[in-house]
Amino acid sequence: MNSPITGKEMQLSYEWRTIPFRKEQFEIPYQFYLCEDSGEQFTTTEVDELNMRMVYNQFRTKHHIPLPDEIRSIREQYEVSASRMGEILGFGPNTYGQYEKGDLPSLANAKLLKMANDPEKFLDLVKDWETSSDKPKADLLKRVRKLIDQENSFINNLESYLMGGHKASHYTGFKTPDYEKLTEMIVFFAQEVPCYKTKMNKLLFYSDFLMFKQQGHSVSGAMYKAIPYGPVPNSFESIFESLAKKDVIDIWYDELPEGGQKQYLQGRKDRPLRNELFSENEMMVLDTIKSRFKDTKPYEIVEISHQEKGWIDNEVSRSYISYHYAFDLKAL
Repeated sequence: MNSPITGKEMQLSYEWRTIPFRKEQFEIPYQFYLCEDSGEQFTTTEVDELNMRMVYNQFRTKHHIPLPDEIRSIREQYEVSASRMGEILGFGPNTYGQYEKGDLPSLANAKLLKMANDPEKFLDLVKDWETSSDKPKADLLKRVRKLIDQENSFINNLESYLMGGHKASHYTGFKTPDYEKLTEMIVFFAQEVPCYKTKMNKLLFYSDFLMFKQQGHSVSGAMYKAIPYGPVPNSFESIFESLAKKDVIDIWYDELPEGGQKQYLQGRKDRPLRNELFSENEMMVLDTIKSRFKDTKPYEIVEISHQEKGWIDNEVSRSYISYHYAFDLKAL
C-alpha cells in the first residue's frame, strides 16, 4: 500500500493494542501500514477485518464460543442443514448459517451450540424438537444414537491425542486441531517436496504460521513445540509413522554413520491429495511455502527457523509456540 501523504510504499507493521469489545478489553497484535515520513498509520478493509478476527478469537477463547468451522462441523456430524439445525436449537431461520460464516453468537446461543456438539446432550434437544413430520426426527435420533456409540472409539481418541487433545487457543492458531487437515498438508509436501522429517516439520510450521499471519487462523490447528532442531508439531514422529502404516505416505530410512536413522518422507501415487479440504487461501499458502523452501536443504531450513523469535523465546524451556509469533516471522 502506498502512503496517501507521500506516495511511497508502506510496510505492514503491528503493535500490541488493547481493543474494547462488548464491554470488555482484548489485547491483540494490531496490524497497520506505517508512513515512516509522517508517522501516520493507515489500514485497509482487509487489514481491519483481520484485526477484528483477532478480537473475535480472543472473545471466543475467553468465553469458550465455538469457531465458525467448529459450528459447521457440529451440524455436519448430524447430517442436517443449517436451517434445520437452527430450528432444533430455537434460532432464527438463517442464524445458524450466519454463525458458520463468522457472525459471533450471543453467549446464550453459544451455550446451545456447545450442548449440540455433545451427541448425548443433542439427543435431548432433538427429543424436544417440535416438528410437523415424524420421519426426519426419527431419522435424526437414529444418527445421533449411532454417534454416541462411536464417540469413544479408539481411532478418534488416538487422533485427538496426537494433535494434543486441546481446543482452539493461541497455541492452535485459534482453530480446532484438525487431524485430517494436518494429514493432507503432509501429503501435499510429501508429494511436492519429498524431504527428511526435519524439513517437513518446518514446512508445516511455516504453513500454519503464515496462514495465521494472513487470515487470523492456522490451517491445521496443530501445536508446535520449540526443540533444538527448530519448531515441530506435537507428536510428529507418531503422526508420520501412523500415516506410513496406513499407506498415506512412504517413509524411507537412511542409516547414519554415527548410528541411528534419518526418515525420508515421500508421497504415494496411489494416494492423491484431498485438496477439496483446503480453501483457496490455504492452497495459496501451501504453494507459497513450497516455492519458498523447495530447494532449501534440511540444515539450512533449521538455521532459518532458529532466527524466528517464536523459537528463540521458547527453545530453552521446550515450550509450545504461540501463534502470535507469526507476526514476527523473518523468513516470510
